[in-house]
Amino acid sequence: MESSREGMRALWISLVVLGATATLQVVIVLVSGSVALLGDTLHNFADALTALPLGVAFLLGRRAATRRYTYGFGRAEDLAGIFIVATIAASAVLAAYAAVDRLIHPADVSHLGWVAAAGLVGFVGNEVVAQYRISVGRRIGSAALVADGLHARTDGFTSLAVLIGAGGVAVGWRWADPVVGLLITVAILFVLKDAAREVYRRLMDAVDPRLVGTAEDALRGTPGVLGVAGLRMRWVGHQLHAETDILVADTLTVVDAHAIAVEAEHRLLHAVPRLTAATIHTDPDSANIHDPVAHHR
Repeated sequence: MESSREGMRALWISLVVLGATATLQVVIVLVSGSVALLGDTLHNFADALTALPLGVAFLLGRRAATRRYTYGFGRAEDLAGIFIVATIAASAVLAAYAAVDRLIHPADVSHLGWVAAAGLVGFVGNEVVAQYRISVGRRIGSAALVADGLHARTDGFTSLAVLIGAGGVAVGWRWADPVVGLLITVAILFVLKDAAREVYRRLMDAVDPRLVGTAEDALRGTPGVLGVAGLRMRWVGHQLHAETDILVADTLTVVDAHAIAVEAEHRLLHAVPRLTAATIHTDPDSANIHDPVAHHR
């Protein structure tokens, strides 16, 4: 609940900052006719609007698990991540279309000083939002929020590119503005690749191998644990779940074996960041848990 509230706070603050930035840029686009600034503005609006599906996902994630959704509703964040990737792709298409159209049908760009100022404002606004989203996303374990932060960071650098376009037009290069618009499109495609990779890995239940190593060390360091096998970890929203088999002496009573499993779970939850649930099954050392065929017979 606390991590969801922190994520919601990050979304609302970034929505306000990016909304104000994009609104200011719209006014200057209408006055100046800069297609580079138009591409940057479209990207900023798209980035601001991605806060909406993420907000819905965080709210859904607070709901308790049901008999149908036994793991809860944390996967809604991954669905929001897909929406974010689609939004980034759409902004790339729009920016490319506007730039190509301007190359085919050249037009003058006016108020170059205001265009340059809007690009600088866009950079500052996006970088502030990017640092905040990425920091909070990594702290609460939200891949979708991290992807959204990477999106904002690229928006900031594309805003700086608007300055280059304005400078080119100022020295008489009319093609500079649409060319910068195309460069912005390329930058958007790079962030699309990074965001898509983050979301894909989360959808495929990928975890950082270092977390798996940390979990194995915590389990093996538990008194009474003779071995570890079948460790599996997965993200559900921004919460991490784990399942594993541990090997204990076959002379132990059920109560003693259970006590070891409880201690192993306690150590695991404290060793692995964002781990909120762990299921631990005990096997006697007379069973060969390192042989998957034997273990499942």
